[in-house]
Parts: sequence; structure tokens; C-alpha cells
Amino acid sequence: MQTTDSRQRFHVTTSFSNCTHSSPTSAHSPASLLTLVVMATWPSCLFMLTVVTCSSTQRLDPLTPPAPEYAHSIRIDGDIILGGLFPVHARGERGAPCGEVKKEKGIHRLEAMLFAIDLINKDPDLLPNVTLGARILDTCSRDTYALEQSLTFVQALIERDPSDVRCASGEPPIFAKPDKIVGVIGASASSVSIMVANILRLFKIAVYENVLVYMSSWLIPQISYASTAPELSDNTRYDFFSRVVPPDSYQAQAMLDIVTAMGWNYVSTLASEGNYGESGVEAFVQISRETGGVCIAQSLKIPREPRPGEFDKIILRLLETPNARAVIMFANEDDIRRVLDAAKRTNQTDHFLWVGSDSWGSKISPVVQQENVAEGAITILPKRASVDAFDRYFRSRSLSNNRRNVWFAEFWEENFGCKLGMHGKRLGSPKKCTGLEKIGRDSSYEQEGKVQFVMDAVYTMAHALHRMHRDLCFGYPGLCPRMSSIDGKELLGYVRNVSFNGDSQQCAAGKHYILCIDMKLRYFTPFIPGSAKTPVTFNENGDAPGRYDIFQYQITNGSIAEYRVIGHWTDHLHLKINAMQWESGASSVPASVCSLPCRTGERKKVVKGVPCCWHCERCEGYHYQASEFTCQLCPYEQRPDRNRTSCQLIPIIKLEWHSPWAVVPVFIAILGILATTFVIVTFVRYNDTPIVRASGREMSYVLLTGIFLCYVVTFPMIATPRVCVCSFRRVFLGLGMCFSYAALLTKTNRIHRIFEQGKCSVAAPRFISPTSQLVITFSLISVQLMGVLVWFVADPPHTFVDYGEQRTQDPRNARGVLKCDISDLSLICSLGYSILLMVTCTVYAIKTRGVPETFNEAKPIGFTMYTTCIIWLAFIPIFFGTSQSAERMYIQTTTLTMSLSLSASVSLGMLYMPKVYIIIFHPEQNVPKRKRSFKAIVTAATMSSKLSQLASERPNGEVKTELCESMDNN
Repeated sequence: MQTTDSRQRFHVTTSFSNCTHSSPTSAHSPASLLTLVVMATWPSCLFMLTVVTCSSTQRLDPLTPPAPEYAHSIRIDGDIILGGLFPVHARGERGAPCGEVKKEKGIHRLEAMLFAIDLINKDPDLLPNVTLGARILDTCSRDTYALEQSLTFVQALIERDPSDVRCASGEPPIFAKPDKIVGVIGASASSVSIMVANILRLFKIAVYENVLVYMSSWLIPQISYASTAPELSDNTRYDFFSRVVPPDSYQAQAMLDIVTAMGWNYVSTLASEGNYGESGVEAFVQISRETGGVCIAQSLKIPREPRPGEFDKIILRLLETPNARAVIMFANEDDIRRVLDAAKRTNQTDHFLWVGSDSWGSKISPVVQQENVAEGAITILPKRASVDAFDRYFRSRSLSNNRRNVWFAEFWEENFGCKLGMHGKRLGSPKKCTGLEKIGRDSSYEQEGKVQFVMDAVYTMAHALHRMHRDLCFGYPGLCPRMSSIDGKELLGYVRNVSFNGDSQQCAAGKHYILCIDMKLRYFTPFIPGSAKTPVTFNENGDAPGRYDIFQYQITNGSIAEYRVIGHWTDHLHLKINAMQWESGASSVPASVCSLPCRTGERKKVVKGVPCCWHCERCEGYHYQASEFTCQLCPYEQRPDRNRTSCQLIPIIKLEWHSPWAVVPVFIAILGILATTFVIVTFVRYNDTPIVRASGREMSYVLLTGIFLCYVVTFPMIATPRVCVCSFRRVFLGLGMCFSYAALLTKTNRIHRIFEQGKCSVAAPRFISPTSQLVITFSLISVQLMGVLVWFVADPPHTFVDYGEQRTQDPRNARGVLKCDISDLSLICSLGYSILLMVTCTVYAIKTRGVPETFNEAKPIGFTMYTTCIIWLAFIPIFFGTSQSAERMYIQTTTLTMSLSLSASVSLGMLYMPKVYIIIFHPEQNVPKRKRSFKAIVTAATMSSKLSQLASERPNGEVKTELCESMDNN
């Protein structure tokens, strides 16, 4: 490198090609060798910086104008130099590296570092006799630009052989010794911190006579005040990186907890391209997947170099999923402002629910003139406390007392809206700056959110250096030789072990409240620094613990917009829902869900691939809502409750006495019992009268007992089923019919045998006496009783609830029927024997139909059996045809009891009512008649029978002649 300036000037070169080498470049030249080494340690670094001094009167390169060395940086001399990286300017547009000045995020933070260095240098107990200096650079909110600027920090790592560079005058060049940076405070953006972290891990290289003499590690610890990307927690890649703010992994968890507490399960994410935005969103998405309950509708990215209209397209993309109103933003300040502006232009002021990361925090600049769009936004910021001393310091800054800040004049113009002379950078401003303006009086002022963390980072580095000085230079004033070249790896160990309380960070040992006096700046204030009155510590990855304040941007009284603290997060969320306020002062939390919650009794049928979107399906039939996603069938004896959220027992019913199905049978049974009792009493009273005796007194009483039992069985059939009631049902159900038809069968069989015997002989058949008749009848009845006894032994009587009989399609109408354990088969078996007796009796009644009317009730018995058969033939289809009816219990019970009662009534009416009528109303007929012998009775009956038979076969007159001839022959 050559120069014509007679004075010494410092020039910065960006490659070795600008210098003239004393020997041709070869494969082993110093430049190529150095490039290989640099590329091996960090592939992105293809150039290094070199500062040389030449004394010459000629300049070889007339196109390179001289420039002051520190025109775009701040340099403060000191024994130990700290580097600083701050986004003083916004990202430039249309190819420009830098844009407008950032008053809060840039100037406030930068001044916080200067303020902290001033306090430390004035503290007699912290780094005594050692002065901290600084080299502060502007990153322009762009990682590539910041990379170029940060190469300044590694100038001291390069040692060159003077013979490798010559000046125009032929004199040997003098290499200027650049500032040796021992630690870097910054950067702000995570993408910038990642770039810088790799640069600060380069190697120290020495090259003499084109030969690599040695290569040793020279590492620079870095402490960030704002970079929160989770990637930076990787201690294997960024082992010299630390930060006083928690990583986004904590922040993502806190934001997810907020979303969950709001009841939002369908959100979109929006990230600025780069490590901070992409890593933050990635952490949020990852935690939401692991935790479940929150779905991502869209994940959009804001390009580093957005084209015109890009933000309008982003808003339109977000509107493609209108139910996802909540937008999780991991974006830088500039992108946030432009997103809000695009939402305002598209008239979506009240649609989106913004949830901003710490890059939004409680900053004013993103929401200026966009208050309505940002209303209700929830933001998060690491816990901090406002530093009152800094407020006093910053308000006292002016153009005259802050010349060390090379960007302060630009800030002044921007802050007061004026222009400083002809060389001012604010174009188009008619107002000229007077220099007498005052911050906080002539302009608004609010301390930027990361000011305290900048001071924490500086104090962390100071405490680490102080403890290193105490260990290496104990009792030595100032820097001792052992600290003349500070080992970055050793300093990192001290940094990671730093621990001090934010509320008692000291400028003087043993004092919590100190006085920091700057006579030159004429401010005198008590200083109480610290990050939200919490300990400043680091874990093994260099991360600070997660502690956040949660803000909401609210508009009160229709015009006053401000951030209000609504909660905090320390391992878990503490949120004041009641303190939140939404658009137009509404207090109810707006929804951001894909699907509305299902009503009770409905399950969610999740859309495939989108677990937060579902269709609601009602649990039908006997199913209830067992969980959010499933319906289950209730147990057989239960049905869903009204809300279908659980099961309840099905109501149990039985045939009630007041039911119409019971009233009619009971009424008929009572009348029958009364009538039967009346007949029995009448027969007992007139027991020796001819009519009673002719009826067969013994068999009549058996028959009347059976009729009485047929009426009585109605009551146990209707009574509430119990074991005793079920026992009575089993016994009496077929016993009454068995008594009746056994007696009638014995009677008809006796008549039939008498007349059949009479055809062959005049001798009386056997077993026709009353005693024989009783024995035969009770023998027939005993068969029924034996069957019932076997039934009792084989299956003891018990009750059960039949839930299938009235199990309707609508569970609300389902009922369980309390029953005795008498199945249809058991009923058939119980009545089958009685029906067999009835059918047999009917057969005999048909056979004895020719007996004279006055002979032993043959004709009334026949009519009784015919009618009874008709009744039971009607019973069978009614009883078994209603087995599937919901009214089965009522129909079958009523049909059975009515059939029994009607059968008994037919027998009572046809066999005994005529006799009772004669006994009571016509006693003159109840007298003895002329006695005839058994032979005469049989002969008369036989002749009558023959007469009837011949009458049907011969013409008129022939029958009588033939009959007479027959009698004559006899």
C-alpha cells in the first residue's frame, strides 16, 4: 500500500492484493497461505484487514482518497478496549447499506454502553487504576454489513512481515498497532451475533519471510444484550458467546403459554428472515407440537430484502386463514412497523391479534401512527427495571457535551425534526437546529427496553476483568504484564462465573446506593443498576435465566395509547386476564380458533393433518361423550344423561295398580270373586237340595275352587314383582285352570263312560262314585303341582329388570321393566298342561253332546268348553304377537289375566248361574222327582240316542215304525 501524504495516515485495506509483494505470488505466498488458514477457520472470511503507515510524497493509487480512520465508529481510549455493536441505523433500501437512524434501538443502547463505561471508570473499587475504552461500530441492522464492520475487532490478530510490503518511497512500512479488543458487547440481532461469533473465533497468525512462523488461538468473548436465537445456545459452535437475555426457547414457551391461556389454538407465525426470526418461530412450532393444543395455520417469512408490495402480500396470505387471527411475530423492529402499516392499508385494523416477541417488547417506534392497528397486541420482554440514572444522563446530552458519539448529530436532527446547517443529513426540513433543544422537553423520551441489559453486559465484562485482575495482578496498580495480553479463553471462564444481583450492582464495594458524579457533564444522580432486580447469572451455555414481563398495547380514553404490564413469566405464566383490553375497550377475549368448541354431547372429528380443526358429531343413540374425541356406548342398564356427558341408570317401571291396563282386569276379577263366593255360599247353604246334589256337590266345589283361583291369579300378576309374588305366580298361574278343567274332564269322562257302557251292558261302569271322581281329579291336579315343584327346584323364583323390552331408539323413552323370571317358554309349559286338559275335556264334550239335556250337565259343559277354546285361541296371537311392542308388558299381562277371568266367567255363568237362579228364584223346581233305576235311565238315554241317529237317516214315519219294532223285539 502506498501513500503520498507527508504525514502518517491510516488506511484500511480489504485484501492483500492492494499491497505490492517483494516476491511473486506462488502457491506458498503469505497471502495465499493466510487465506487458506482463514478459510479453514471460517469459510465466510475471504479477506482480512491490514493497517500500515507509510512516509512518502507520492501516491500510487490516485483513486483512493484519504479518509479518517474512525469516521464511522466511536473510539474511546483505555487500558482495556471493549468492542460494541449496535444497530444505529436501519437497514438500507435499494442497495444502500444503511437507512435512517434508529433513535431508541440504536442511540439509546449505544449511549447505555458509554454511560456504563463512564460509571465503571469512575468507580474506585471496580477495576482500580484500569481504564476501560471502547470501539463501537454500527451494524446497520444487516448481518452482512455487520460482518464487514466487525473485522475491525480482529485487526490485532494479524502480524505481517515488513518485507512483504513496500512504500513508494522505498522506505520500509510501519505497521500501526490496532486496538486489541478483549471482549465485544453485542450484537442486537441474532443473525449479526452469529456472524460475529464466528469471526471472533479466528486464529492469531504470524508470517515472516513468506513462512508461517506460528499460529495460536486468540478468542474474544462476546456478550449480547438482545440476541435471543436458540441456535446461539449451542456451546459446541458458539462457545465464546454469552448473553444477559434469555434465549428464545424460553420466550417461545412463554408465548405458547400466553396463546394457550387466551384459548387460541389456531395461529399463524411470521418471522423475519434470519437466525432470530426463523429460530424463534422454529422453537415455537417445536414446543407447540410437543405440547399439543396449538396448530400453525401458516408460517410466513419476511425476506431480508423485501420487494415493493411484499408486506401487502403477506397480509393477504394471512387472510387466507381468517380463523387464525392470532399472529406470532418473531420479526425485527422495521419489519414489525411495515407489517402493521400493510394491515392498516388493507383495512384490517381490527382483525389480527398480534403476539410479539422481545424485538417488539415495549418499543414505541413500531406503533407510531399505527396505534389502532396495534391495539390489543401482546408483547413480551425480558424482565427489566428502568434505570433512572440513565434517564437523567441521556436528557443531559447535547451537541456540545456529546461529541464522542459520531451519530449524535444525526440523532439530534431526527429527534427534533430539524436540520444542522448545510451538511445536515435530514433533507427537506425547513427548520434549523439551534443546539439549544433539550431531550425530554422539546421531544418525547422514553427509555428503550434493552438499556438495562446493555449496562448488565458491560458490567458483566467489567466484573470478569476485575476478578481476573485480582487473580493475576494482585496488589499491582493498573495492568500487570500478565494482563498485557489477555487470553480470551481465560476471560471467558471469568465471564461465565460472574454473578451479581441486579438490584445491588455496585459502583463502589459494599454500597447499594452510590453517587456517580461527572463534573464535566454536570449531573449528580443516585445510580441503582440491574436487570429487573434479579440476579445476573449464566448457565453452562452462557444463557441468562428466563424471566419476562408481558405487555399489552392498550388505548384508553379513546386516545391515550400505552403499553401496560398484564403479567409475567418465570418458568410458568402469571397472567391478569381481567387487566386486558381489546378493540373498542372490549374486555372479552377474541377468538382465534379453527373450529368452534363442540357442544356438550358432541365429539370432535379431527380434520386429517390439522388437529385443531374438526367437525362436531353428536353422540347418537345410547352413546355418551366419553372424551373430547370419542363417544362410547353406555352399559346395557344405563342411558346417556341429558347432556350426553355421562350415563345414568334407566328408570325401572312396573305395572301400577292405577294403570288402565290393570284397572279393568282387577275390576273383572273382583266381580268374579264376588260372584264365585256367592255361588259357593249358595251351594253350601243349599247343599242337600236336589239341584246341588244332581250337580255333583264334590266336583262342583272343586270346579268352583278352580274358578275362584282363576280370578285370584290377577292380583299376583299385577302386584310389584318380588320373590314371594313370583312364587305365587308360578303356583297359581296354571293351578286355577287345572282345578277347573280337571273337574270338568272327570265329569265328561264319567258321562261318556256311562253311556258307552250302556250300549253294551246295563251294569254301571267303574269309578263313577264321588270318591272315585275326586281321586281322579286330584290325580290330574297333582301332575300340575309336581311340575311346579320341579320348576321351583330347577330354577328358584327371582326377579330381574328387562332393559330390552322398552329399549327404544330414543334413550329418553327407554325403561327397564321389573319382572318375575317367567319366560314365554315357562309360561307355555305352565299353561300347557291346563290347555291339554281343556282340549281333552272339549273332545269328551263333543262325544257326549247327544246326552239328554237334563242329564248331568253334558250340554252346558259342551258350550262352556267351546267358548273357552275360542277365548284361548284369541289369546295366543294377542299374547305372542305383541312380543316386540313397547307396551308388551301391559298387553301381555292384561291379555293373560283377562283370558283367565273370561274362562272362569264362562264356566261360572254357564254351569252354575242357572242353578243358582232356580235355587233362589224358583225353589219350587228344586224338589225331588220320581226315582228311576239306573237301567231305566240308561235305556232311555240309549233309545233317545238311537232315535236321533235314525232320524237323520230315514224319511218321516219310518223311524218311529222301526223303533217300535225294535222295542217289541226287546
